[in-house]
Amino acid sequence: MKPTMAATVLMLAACSGSDPAPAAPVQVMIAAAAAAETAPPPRPGPTRTFGDWYVGCDNNAICTMASLGGEAQVPFPAVTLAVTRGAGPGGGFALAFDVPGDDTQVAPVAVTIDGRRLALPTLTGAAAERVIAQMANGRSLVVLEAGDRPRATLSLKGAAAALRWIDERQGRVDTVTAAVAKGARGADAVPPPPRAPVIGALTATGTANKPTRVQFAAMRRRARCEDLPAGAASYPESHALGGGATLVIVPCSTGAYNLSSALFVLEKGAWRPAQADAPTGIAPAGEGPSVPNVVNARWQGGELTSYAKGRGLGDCGVAQTFVWDGTRLRLSEQSEMGECRGNPNYIATWRARVVRR
Repeated sequence: MKPTMAATVLMLAACSGSDPAPAAPVQVMIAAAAAAETAPPPRPGPTRTFGDWYVGCDNNAICTMASLGGEAQVPFPAVTLAVTRGAGPGGGFALAFDVPGDDTQVAPVAVTIDGRRLALPTLTGAAAERVIAQMANGRSLVVLEAGDRPRATLSLKGAAAALRWIDERQGRVDTVTAAVAKGARGADAVPPPPRAPVIGALTATGTANKPTRVQFAAMRRRARCEDLPAGAASYPESHALGGGATLVIVPCSTGAYNLSSALFVLEKGAWRPAQADAPTGIAPAGEGPSVPNVVNARWQGGELTSYAKGRGLGDCGVAQTFVWDGTRLRLSEQSEMGECRGNPNYIATWRARVVRR
């Protein structure tokens, strides 16, 4: 019979010859492992496109709608706007104006919507609510900088539908809190914010071990890796996961702007494919990858990130962050942009709270 996760933790604790990690007591480790075993798989929130707006919500019912450029705006529009609304009865609006492509934020003094000027002393609270109310019925929004100098014009096509969709996702329909689908019901009819899932992650301590040449070759065969072109990164990365385990990131295939790498765990001289609690990287057609993969991988601060670009500009794709819980990689964050229309500010669709041990 296959041992339970808790039993596996006890076996590893008893048999390991390495120095004990400064982690929690065995009982806490067992509880964390058992919780991970029974935790439901991550279910990132949905996304939709309405006209010139892309909208999505995360698993905590926090929703964001992002402006999209037109086909003639190459490579990026002058300014993008993101409207985020918090969950629950008191969830408010926040506006963010960005210059796509250079991580610069814009601080407009006002906007005009179909010619009506709306001052922006702040980008939250009542000022944001006034802008949202006009967006729902407007055709275009002009961003004004100091001296009311126009900086950019954004299309509001689809904005009302996106706001209504957020009302539906957050349970605001027919309540006084709705942006579009307003009604007479009070704010207490809006459901409270869901609790964010908690991931007990292992602190990434210890020394990373490198696979032997024979192991590396076997990993590449197991992952069905392609022959990489000259100049592409072809050597594996090794990173300590904690508890004596090492994450091995094996470059496996490459394209014009995406490098896909297979993931393995090396422990006590033996290797195995890594496990993840969510789909990772770019899944090929057919049966799916034999080994989890990530795209444009980066390991930093105990987090593994994957950034799968839909095109070289990076204005569409999926970004993911994973942490190691001692047994498998757990999805802690995911953000997406499903439209390649000049907005590289992805929308969060999954967020978990990470607790290190």
